Amino acid sequence: MADAMLQYTATHDSLTVWWDRPDDAGAKRHYRVMVNGEMERETTVTHCTIRGLQPSQTYRVAVRLDADGSGRFHGLASVEARTTAVKRVIDVTQPPYYAVGDGRKLNTAAIQQALDNCDADSVVVIPAGTFLTGALRMHSHTDLVVSKDATLQGTTDPADYEPYIRSWFEGIEMNCLSSLINIGELDHDGPANVTDVTIRGEGAILSGGRELMRNVIDREKQRIRDGRSTAPAAVGRPDGDDTVPGRVRPRLINMSNASRVTIAGLTLGQSASWNVHMIYSDHIVTYGCTFRSKGVFNGDGWDPDSCEDCTIFDCAFETGDDAIAIKSGKNPEGNVINRPCRNIRIFDCRATFGFGITLGSEMSGGIANVRIWDCDMSSTSFGLEIKATRKRGGYVRDVRAYDSTFSHIQLHGVPYNDDGEDSGHVPEFEDMLFDNVRIEDRFPAASDARGKGRDIEVCGFDAEHPAHDITFRNLTIASTQPGDIDPNANGMGNIRLQFARDISFTGDCA
Repeated sequence: MADAMLQYTATHDSLTVWWDRPDDAGAKRHYRVMVNGEMERETTVTHCTIRGLQPSQTYRVAVRLDADGSGRFHGLASVEARTTAVKRVIDVTQPPYYAVGDGRKLNTAAIQQALDNCDADSVVVIPAGTFLTGALRMHSHTDLVVSKDATLQGTTDPADYEPYIRSWFEGIEMNCLSSLINIGELDHDGPANVTDVTIRGEGAILSGGRELMRNVIDREKQRIRDGRSTAPAAVGRPDGDDTVPGRVRPRLINMSNASRVTIAGLTLGQSASWNVHMIYSDHIVTYGCTFRSKGVFNGDGWDPDSCEDCTIFDCAFETGDDAIAIKSGKNPEGNVINRPCRNIRIFDCRATFGFGITLGSEMSGGIANVRIWDCDMSSTSFGLEIKATRKRGGYVRDVRAYDSTFSHIQLHGVPYNDDGEDSGHVPEFEDMLFDNVRIEDRFPAASDARGKGRDIEVCGFDAEHPAHDITFRNLTIASTQPGDIDPNANGMGNIRLQFARDISFTGDCA
């Protein structure tokens, strides 16, 4: 990564800055964050929050790098960053809104009115309490704060997530129930139609979880029987009876054609499906959040889908599926729409359960320029997985992972999520680097077969379509756990290469 440009978000009294991992950063690297020439903090991670600042003030923030622990620092990047003005507070419990945080009263209309009244100089505040709500919508230049000890709680009734809206789920454009928070309107040919939205705080945004998931699927099955469903019939073999009706489920936060959206500091989870899903969007940043959806089918954490310039850092995951899933549509629709997912940054993230970081399996529009560093996915069932079905088309290329721990690294074809017409093209896996990574399977459910597999798997689709130009550098592989493919194998004994070309390894077996 040649560019270490500083980026930032601001409140009236703080700045959060982040930067790319520079190419010359070694294992003993340190950074110094300077504010107006004075040292603010020394850190080993590529982000910093600076607090106690004054409103509407400009600060010069600079980062210096000691690349090798020698104590010699050199300038890396700087930015002139400005805090915001103090905003007018719209408290949803005050007149004329009168929302009640008792966990029983439905507050959808009250909170929506507050959001409608919010402008660039205002902030909507959810104070302490549990505020039950259905689907909400945010427009441009809105700021929502969920305070400490506050929960914005979605209901378990599918009717509270009407009307159906145009969306994209598992690579299919279709009508889905509205999400708990909705930003923008879907248009695969158009630019952003909502910009500059912030959702932040120390509280929680939760939906109806497994109960809502089940209620939506059961209701949609009846709608299918009645001929009223909006879910398109599967082409080919779906994965199960719940697959097609499950595609109309609401997400927790859904962004369609959105730009410059910040989500920070919150506990997010218990969506009926994916939690944070952005579609045809750009410049989405998420940090300091905890994602919880254990027990929810398809309970992904953070999913950029045909998006550009999206960043997530300093987040923790305990999810019922992928912690992070990078997508770009399903054949043949994704190939035709042809909006790749690219320029994705993932750093200083960790997971204690779930599937890990995934690229695919919906990737028909292509995935490129993905950077991952300082992450720990060793307690996930798959670690880092790059996957597609043979008929998907598209590509995954220019992927770099540094200074991270994974339970596995696997690039391969998969048999599931394979409905949809054949694109006529075989996916391409190419140009990847995994540098200073450790393979260590610490998946907590030792009896779960999902956590068992080759430490490293690099498999193309056939001799004419190999995975190629993939480098593993400074690789460490820890001993495998009992119950793996071969309990006596570690290191090269637990690596599988098939239809692979120009693959190189350097490293150790621990």
